[in-house]
Amino acid sequence: MTAIGFLYPGYSAEDEYPRIEQLLGSDIRLQLVHTDIGEDAHRVDALLEMGSAERLAAGVEELRLSGAEAVVWACTSGSFVFGWDGAHEQVRKLAMAAGMPASSTSFAFAHAVQELGVRRLAVAATYPEDVAGLFADFLKAAGAEVLSVRGSGIITAAEVGTWGRDEVFALARAADHPQADAVLMPDTALHTAAHLREVEQELGKPLLTANQVTVWEGLRLADRRVNAPQLGALFTREPVVQVRD
Repeated sequence: MTAIGFLYPGYSAEDEYPRIEQLLGSDIRLQLVHTDIGEDAHRVDALLEMGSAERLAAGVEELRLSGAEAVVWACTSGSFVFGWDGAHEQVRKLAMAAGMPASSTSFAFAHAVQELGVRRLAVAATYPEDVAGLFADFLKAAGAEVLSVRGSGIITAAEVGTWGRDEVFALARAADHPQADAVLMPDTALHTAAHLREVEQELGKPLLTANQVTVWEGLRLADRRVNAPQLGALFTREPVVQVRD
């Protein structure tokens, strides 16, 4: 049995984790602990407070008692908003508090991009444009080339959590760039697990989404490799074949 712990901010798309757990197999357990988000706002000051060491440390003891082998801070905006160096410090403090390997969704994206060997990226964000731009800056610091960035102007995770298939498809299509090797959707409040393969097949390229890469990162920390085709190219490393009408 492999147990991975996740610190998830508030309540919006937490049901992605039991869905993904079912797709991974019976010997993997994804343990979720909710953190207090304070103000629900995709705004820099609110995000810095959401990702503070004190808020993350508050959920660590419950994860330790659950038997988790590694922990991931399941929040993209609440990690990249600290910048490349600040996000490293955030993860370092989390690992020290938890006494286990730690990472965050922002680093999960960086590592997933490296895993797939994709360098030219299109960002399809639910965030306001300024926050989406900070994610692009983080990816550039990781060595990627960001060809396009599209923000959606949504302030709260609660609103993002109401989005369904149609909104996910529309955002992916609108944000894609013809020369991009992959499309990234950086918000753990967004429901995407049920649509990954379908969107990839329409785009003809890998789709990396926040909860997908977060789970993959936790498994990477635990040295587990899982083949799960429903979770997209990241979990198969097979080429994406575009489906045409």
